[in-house]
Amino acid sequence: LFLCNRALTGCLLGCWWCKYVDKTATISCWLIHTDAGESWGESAAAVFSERLLFKQHAAKVPFMPKLQRLPEEHIDFAYGIFLLQDSHRLIKALKRRYQPNVHGTRTWGSAFLLMDYLQENPPAKGRKVMELGCGWGASSVFCAHHFGSKVTAVDLDPAVFPYVDVFAEINSVKLTNKCSDFTRLTGPLLGQHHVIIGSDICFWDNLVKPLKLLVNRAFKNGTKRIVITDPGRPPFYELCDQLSKKHQVSLQEWYSIEPDRFVGEVVEIRPRR
Repeated sequence: LFLCNRALTGCLLGCWWCKYVDKTATISCWLIHTDAGESWGESAAAVFSERLLFKQHAAKVPFMPKLQRLPEEHIDFAYGIFLLQDSHRLIKALKRRYQPNVHGTRTWGSAFLLMDYLQENPPAKGRKVMELGCGWGASSVFCAHHFGSKVTAVDLDPAVFPYVDVFAEINSVKLTNKCSDFTRLTGPLLGQHHVIIGSDICFWDNLVKPLKLLVNRAFKNGTKRIVITDPGRPPFYELCDQLSKKHQVSLQEWYSIEPDRFVGEVVEIRPRR
């Protein structure tokens, strides 16, 4: 669709045309074709911006600035994947046709917390992962890209899936989309997934009970690990408290710095032995 990524060494191969095609719309945008070894002409320089991406976690790895060329404005490169910002022209075009109505209107900060945490505490390669309340699917794309996960992206709102498809396409990964609320995810389906993840999914009081029951069904049917991030809302803490009565719960403050600094909470839930 959008990018053929060879960018980790500072080179990027794009296509002259890129299109997003679905049942109702074809959205096209131009890119400049460039490759390693080619000079940067004035026209290319006008389109491509150079940004320094920094990953400087305290006491983690030696710090070196990394040059990352991005194809145009309003694109983030965070945790190894490309993400389109709200102001990107393709997102604007999608929003004229699809209007998510259950807060699936952007990539929220808690998604970056989740990516950062999973980067430090990764799932096993190639396992099945389910993301609850996936929104635009950034965390799903991250797992598929970095861990080779077979990801099911779940959301109540069908209008988010065109965005999920775009994010998956520009990062060259495949996802399985499923439209469902928490109550309709059966135990056998949940149990097929070794890891279940979610970010900012417990923002209302009436979500605590269905999420608690979902966790119980998942562990009963074979899920080994559930990770949820949150900016620190009261319903999230209530969920953690209720789950701690039956399961092993580890709650801690966490932060991410890509593409910007964000601080929140991460809970890892495992079945008690």
